[in-house]
Formats: sequence, C-alpha cells, structure tokens
Amino acid sequence: MDWDKLRTFHAVAEAGSFTRAGELLGLSQSAVSRQISGLEDKLAVSLFHRHARGLLLTEQGELLFKTTQDVFAKINTAQAMLTDSKETPRGEFTLTTTVALGSNWLVPRLKEFLDLYPDIHLSLRLDDRDLDLAMREADAAIRFHAPEQPQLIQRKLFQVQYHVYASPEYIEEHGAPETLEDLDQHKIIVYGDGTPRYLRDVNWLAGVGRPGNKPREAALRVNNIYGVRRAIEAGIGIGAIPDYLVIERHKLIRVLPELEAPKFDTFFVYPEEMRNSKRINVFRDFIVQKGREWS
Repeated sequence: MDWDKLRTFHAVAEAGSFTRAGELLGLSQSAVSRQISGLEDKLAVSLFHRHARGLLLTEQGELLFKTTQDVFAKINTAQAMLTDSKETPRGEFTLTTTVALGSNWLVPRLKEFLDLYPDIHLSLRLDDRDLDLAMREADAAIRFHAPEQPQLIQRKLFQVQYHVYASPEYIEEHGAPETLEDLDQHKIIVYGDGTPRYLRDVNWLAGVGRPGNKPREAALRVNNIYGVRRAIEAGIGIGAIPDYLVIERHKLIRVLPELEAPKFDTFFVYPEEMRNSKRINVFRDFIVQKGREWS
C-alpha cells in the first residue's frame, strides 16, 4: 500500500470529510478524493460510505483505520523520543486534564513553566473524559484517579478537598443551615448525569445526614463542576465544590464548615515509552512542586 495514500486515508477518517482532510494536509479536495479512490481500487474494497452529510467508515475502513492509528501513534512516539535526545527540553507537548481543574488551577501556573522552557510548545486539551494516552491523544494527563492500564506511569500530586458553599444572596433569603438535618429545608445543587466512576462520591451532600443516605431531591443537576459553582454563585442553592474552584476574592460563604467531605487524589500520568522524555520529566517535576506549594 502506498504510504501517501495511507496518510491521506488516516486524515480523512479522523476528519470525516475530504475538505477538512485536505485543509490539514495542504491538498485540494479533488486530490484527496483521488488518493482515496486509488487506495480503494488497490485494495478492491470500499473504505467509506459517502453521504451528503459526510463520510462514514465501512467495516473494512474501520479495520484499516485501527491499523493506521496504531502506526501513527508509534511514529509520533518515535518522533518525540528523537526530539528528546537533545540536551534542552524542546518540541510539542500535549497535556490533558478536566475542564475545571485545567481552567482554574493549572492555567494560572503555566506561565512560569513556559518561561522556564520556552522551547517546549505546550498544547492543553481540556476534556472531562479520559483521553487515550496509549493512542497518543495526549502525551500526559492530570487525572482524579490512578490509571488502570499497566503501561501507564503515575505520580501522585495532591488531594482535592470539597467544601459546602452558598452565595450571600441565598443566605440572606433562606438562611444558613446549622445542622445536617437543616439541609432538608434547603435547595441542593448536585453533579448531574454521567458522573465519572472515579467521582462516585461527588454528590455526597445530597445524602449526608439522611436515614440510609437516601438522597434529597436536588433543585438543580449540572454535569460539570464549574457549572455547579456558577449555579451556587447565582443563588440557586447550596452545593459542594473543590478547593481549586474557590478562587481568590470570591464572594461565596462556606456553610457547615465542620462537615467532613470526601477527598480525591490527583495523579500525573504518562505512557511507559515516554519515561525518558525530557519534556515529560521537567513538566512532572514542575507540577509536583506546584502541587506541594498549593496543598
């Protein structure tokens, strides 16, 4: 199989259209189409279902795409290792973490890292789902759980503590709960559907102090922890949010301060083959230090 045609196929499969793939490859739509047609003729199979709304992989296309994903992941790894053979940490580095932690805790600390290592070109991918590090969707991750895959290396960073907050406007209108039983008379904001398995205790506030932990009816469910904070700020109700979301000069009022809340560990995670990457190592050391300073 022709390498250029495979590269084009991989780009089309990822982009879902000839036009988008052409933009990424610097080719015209017609050139991309010819490459794919030539590959299909060579293999004597159809790789895509062509629809007005875009392209869908056929069963044979899915098989080939899984193979090209593996090939390109290995190529990216080799490129990264070759780059890291130089003395100065340099090159592309993609880091992923959750939207809330990345936006509120990580981003304000990145200027110092980028000043220290100007030859590292950092890309931050904020996503509440776990990106596949083995398939090189990112080079490393900061996660709220230890990795389950044996080929991933982990380094514990810090613990995240949750506390209960309400807005001044809510307290003025409804008062502040003094006991756990008082929560039954208040509006509760919780994390919505699709709670990650590793955050299964994130909605502990709804059930704490209740017989059999039978949860209170929530006034609002939001499937993003940053959205929970915004709802608390808007005076909708009382909610639990992590320390890293409580920014300086915030106007939220902590309620039930004696309440013991769950804690979640964070981990810096990266693939085994990146163990000797200078970019990984310097960022790991940097983020470990920032975690110690913060906690």
